[in-house]
Amino acid sequence: MNMHNVLLPTAYLPPISWMALASRSDEIFIEVHETYPKQTYRNRCNIAASGGKFDLIVPVVRVDGNHTKTLDVQIDNSTSWQKMHWRSILSAYNKTPYFIFYRDLFEPVYMRKFVHLLDLNAELLQVLLKIFKIKSEVSFTTEYDSKSQMADFRNSFRPHKPQRADFQYYLPRYIQAFESRYGFLPDLSILDILFNLGPDSATYLSAVVPLK
Repeated sequence: MNMHNVLLPTAYLPPISWMALASRSDEIFIEVHETYPKQTYRNRCNIAASGGKFDLIVPVVRVDGNHTKTLDVQIDNSTSWQKMHWRSILSAYNKTPYFIFYRDLFEPVYMRKFVHLLDLNAELLQVLLKIFKIKSEVSFTTEYDSKSQMADFRNSFRPHKPQRADFQYYLPRYIQAFESRYGFLPDLSILDILFNLGPDSATYLSAVVPLK
C-alpha cells in the first residue's frame, strides 16, 4: 500500500512500523505544531537489550509547560544522556551481524549536543533515510490541523498501550540477539532490524503490511 502524503509524529529512532509507513510515502509530513504529548516515541525508543525490552528516553524540557508545542521542546542536556544512550546501544547490538557496518553513521550524532528534540530526531531520520535509500521528501507542518486530509498517523504509535484497532500491522519474525531469553519482540526501534538484518532490512520493511 503506497501513499502520496503521510502525516506522522516526530520520533526518536522510530519504531519499525513508523519507518514502514514512511518508506511507502511520496512525502512525509512531520507534525510540529501539536501540543507536545508525554510518554510517546517522540523522545524515546525501544531496543532489545540483555535485560529485555529497554527504553531509551531523551530528557526534555517543555518550555511552556503543558502548552509547549513539539516545535519548541528542548533537550535537557544537564545529564550525559547521549553517552548513556550510545553505551546502551553498543551493549545491546555490538555482537549483532551488522552493527560494525552502521555504527559510524550513528555514533557522531551522539557526540553532538542538540538544543531542540526536533533537530535531533531530524538528524537521525536523515541518516535512516539515506541507509534505506528512501527518497520521500520530508516536510514539517506549518500549523496544526486537527482534520487533516492526509493519511493521519499522529496518534497511532503507543509505547505502553495496545495499538489502535485501525492500526494493526503484520511484523514478521526475524532473529534477534536475545530472542532465546525473551522471545521475539516486535516493532522495536528501526535500529533492531538494521543491526540484525543489514541490507535485508529494506526487504523486511516491505513485508510490514496492515492487517486490515
